[in-house]
Amino acid sequence: MGQLLSLQDFAQLRTPSRKQPRTVYFTRSELNALLSVYSRRVASGEWRDYAIDHHAGTAIFSIFRHSQERPIFAVAKRVGGAAKSGEYLLFSQGQRLARAKTLGEVLKTFERKLQVVS
Repeated sequence: MGQLLSLQDFAQLRTPSRKQPRTVYFTRSELNALLSVYSRRVASGEWRDYAIDHHAGTAIFSIFRHSQERPIFAVAKRVGGAAKSGEYLLFSQGQRLARAKTLGEVLKTFERKLQVVS
């Protein structure tokens, strides 16, 4: 007959030995920088909404022109894997526009006049 296991022992046997990726968040200073750029563009009428998402090893600040549309820009903070120290990426319509070690470098991209091409 088989060995009797407690539910806790069974759960430990079923848990993969790999570490789960940690949840990544934007720090207060990073959020201040993101919201500063965002608020300037809202004041000029270019942007209307934003969302913050958290995925395994990544935090994403998405920017929308209209609430029901797909994001026109997304700033991602990625930690883990090849980016052990962390990296920041800027995407638009699936294309990577910028990649840097600091958020400030990525946000400098918005200082230039950017336009989404359909």
